[in-house]
Amino acid sequence: MIRQHFHKGTLTFRDKIIALDFLLIFLILLLGVISFFAMYSSEQGKFGYYTQSHIYRFSFFFIIFIIASFFRINFWYKSAYLFYFITLILLFAVDFFGVTASGSKRWISLFFINLQPSELMKVALIIFLARYYYNIPSENVTNIKHILIPLFVLAIPVFLVISQPDLGTAVLIALGGLAVIWLTGFRIKYFLYSFFVLIFLIPVGISFLKPYQKSRILSFFNPERDPLGAGYQIIQSKIAVGSGGIFGKGFLKGSQSYLEYLPEKHTDFIFTLFSEEFGFFGSIALLLIYVMIIYRIIVIGNQARNDFARLYCFSFATAFFAYVAVNMSMVLGLVPIVGAPLPIMSYGGSSMLSMMIGLGIVMSCKIYSEENVN
Repeated sequence: MIRQHFHKGTLTFRDKIIALDFLLIFLILLLGVISFFAMYSSEQGKFGYYTQSHIYRFSFFFIIFIIASFFRINFWYKSAYLFYFITLILLFAVDFFGVTASGSKRWISLFFINLQPSELMKVALIIFLARYYYNIPSENVTNIKHILIPLFVLAIPVFLVISQPDLGTAVLIALGGLAVIWLTGFRIKYFLYSFFVLIFLIPVGISFLKPYQKSRILSFFNPERDPLGAGYQIIQSKIAVGSGGIFGKGFLKGSQSYLEYLPEKHTDFIFTLFSEEFGFFGSIALLLIYVMIIYRIIVIGNQARNDFARLYCFSFATAFFAYVAVNMSMVLGLVPIVGAPLPIMSYGGSSMLSMMIGLGIVMSCKIYSEENVN
């Protein structure tokens, strides 16, 4: 039925509803509900500011996700460059009109919301590169011109975000962009060459880091060197995760979070709070939800008829995996603390807005899977 309507050039509203990926919608809603309870727990069982704000934001951004789904994939293709450049302008504007909080100037006030453009850049860069590579024959992907231009497009926002300073988001933006480049068929040996070059450039990069960023890296290798300072977060996080055991301490019974030992428990360390209360099995269940979301994105990419939609879905799935992996690795002490939110779970409007727009474009690829772009 839907395929026939595509041949006629029309899709009814009923066809669009039928074409939705209801499993993906269910998983997003399930993750949202879990995040409500986690936020409620982070405020010690009180329906406080963070919990209310998180519920309102999720509800509003979920509507945006649905609305974004109904835009034709051709619309997203044509808007890709504009989306990137508008987000880039907002990143530049942060330096002049940005709002400073916790020593960083990352937000820009839009009256009704303090927007963090660096979060939007996670999606904007992926869709920009997906469109760029869509118009390049596969045999020309390794042409020096088609290597330098994407790297330049990637480097500008990364350096702008680092200057805010926000090393964690800069790393996640870079990972998303590199995922697109890798999925185009870029030879792995070039990534290895780049890796060795980066190793030699590490001393140069460290010289540009802020003192607290250097301290975080040193504390990653030895948290006990400063247990009450730079190493405090990771030490308390590992204590909380370990104390959860196999089955957890139970909802609203996490001692580390309730006694205020756990910092930033409603944002970057939300997984630590969840793991302490629901233990190993609860953590695995949450991880499986994320795995299923990534799996559905890949399935939607496989079903898409055009290479732009496929490349976007596969790249977003890879980037989404990186966002989850970096956050969970960070709170478990496997990577340095870089300030990376857990998608949808962590408190933060810009991060959730970015993920909902990204997932909305994925759903658009599902609804208009038979549509070509031009």
